[in-house]
Amino acid sequence: MFWADKIVDDIENRLKKSVMEKESLVVRDEKTPSGRVHVGSIRGVAIHGIVSEILKSRGVENTFLYEFNDFDAFDSVPDYLDSSYEKYLGKPLYSVPAPEGKGNFAEFFASEFGRVIEASGFTPEFYYSSADYKAGKYNEVIKIALDKKDLIRRIYKETSGSIKDEDWFPLMVLCEGCGSIANTRVTSFDGEKVKYVCDQEGSGAKGCGKEGEVSPYDGNSKLPWKVEWAAKFRVYDVDIEGGGKDHSTRGGSRDVANHISKEVFECEPPYDMPYEFLLVGGKKMSSSKGLGSSSAEIAATVPKKIFRLALLGKDIKRAINFDPEDVTIPELYGRYDKIAEKYWGGESDDEVRLFELVHEGDMPSKSYNPDFMQVAFILQMPHLDLKEEFEKDKGSTLSEDENKELEERAGYAKRWLDTYAPERFIYKLQKDSIPESAKNLSKEVKELLNQLLIYIEANEKLDGGELHHEIHRIRKESSVEPAELFSAIYLSFLGKESGPKAGWFLSVLERDFLISRLKEVST
Repeated sequence: MFWADKIVDDIENRLKKSVMEKESLVVRDEKTPSGRVHVGSIRGVAIHGIVSEILKSRGVENTFLYEFNDFDAFDSVPDYLDSSYEKYLGKPLYSVPAPEGKGNFAEFFASEFGRVIEASGFTPEFYYSSADYKAGKYNEVIKIALDKKDLIRRIYKETSGSIKDEDWFPLMVLCEGCGSIANTRVTSFDGEKVKYVCDQEGSGAKGCGKEGEVSPYDGNSKLPWKVEWAAKFRVYDVDIEGGGKDHSTRGGSRDVANHISKEVFECEPPYDMPYEFLLVGGKKMSSSKGLGSSSAEIAATVPKKIFRLALLGKDIKRAINFDPEDVTIPELYGRYDKIAEKYWGGESDDEVRLFELVHEGDMPSKSYNPDFMQVAFILQMPHLDLKEEFEKDKGSTLSEDENKELEERAGYAKRWLDTYAPERFIYKLQKDSIPESAKNLSKEVKELLNQLLIYIEANEKLDGGELHHEIHRIRKESSVEPAELFSAIYLSFLGKESGPKAGWFLSVLERDFLISRLKEVST
């Protein structure tokens, strides 16, 4: 059974009462938009989103909430912004100006990530945490947290080993002097107002020294992270909410939040879905890295169906490595094409189920899909016509849908070649002269290339598949290793040791050039 279906089965079994009694379950996820949102954050969206989609397909109504936590402190200046932003450190993200002067910092980066989410086919209801704080939705849980501060201290100590001073309060007040949310310290609570002093260091800033007294409600303060996470379970009546595996360890953020939820807010924690990360080039990326890891940039490298395949194609307990500078994109297209053939062939397994979820139930009709790597190669060969080559490969005229798919793949292949593709996939025919690397081929290899030449001269029209088979047949009658022969072919024409599928590659070269070059290198 597909991993997401297993999770939904478990959810329905564990939440039987809620499924029966509630008009709509609540699925929730969040992100603090402290800069360009790294692509790793989209995995949480995809996991919550696909669970929401499957529940709805089974007739279980649910609302997928996605929070942009804009009340968090601005705690570091991303390396793509200048030092003028240092004066905003410690202040809530919603009070920091946007880089381009339109709206605030949080809205600017949240809107970019929101567009990526929607382009991926997921449809949460977006909201900003500051608006709900200001609207009073947190007033009740703030009062409870202040009244039960000693219980929260005990939970911190017993669950995670974190020790808070006896005079510690689980609250961060918005300083009336400097506007900081990270540098204040509550000193007392009389049941209606809190006294505070802005004298702490944190988020790269120092307190201004302001002492004040204020109501903690209606957006004048916020709860610290682990307490706030537990509070959100109650405020939004959350039924399903997962998190990265780093949060879900014993004594981790989720463990602490679960205890606070049950013991302080008297609320059953939501169903958890601990998941592995989405990595870029094998590394967990952070928002401050900027270009190269942002969700918008990575999502733009592939169309929606391929991006969803990447996001949903592995069990949540396995990390996803998306590296546009390697073979991730060609491999995703190759996997997509193989799964499509299984689906159109009437097979039924986890891969076919994945194909259905990738297309959100709007299934494509059977068609011819051009090989992504062949598209990328042909784009680099000025003597070849893309459509003509793939109509030859298909054996008939491309349909309207097939033409659209070819154009789409060509666009993404060009973007990959221009921006990310490793040097080994950048090809240029060496037409002027034999590459130096092909001038010292062994006698045995030259003999095989001569046999290949004889075959080509005897066959006016070359079929890529048949030519590839002939290369293997010639090679098997010798003691030459496959890698040595294929390397010689690529060195002779491209000056590189690797290239596209050899038979097809040779079959699309200009015949006179092909014969001339084989004569040169085999002599």
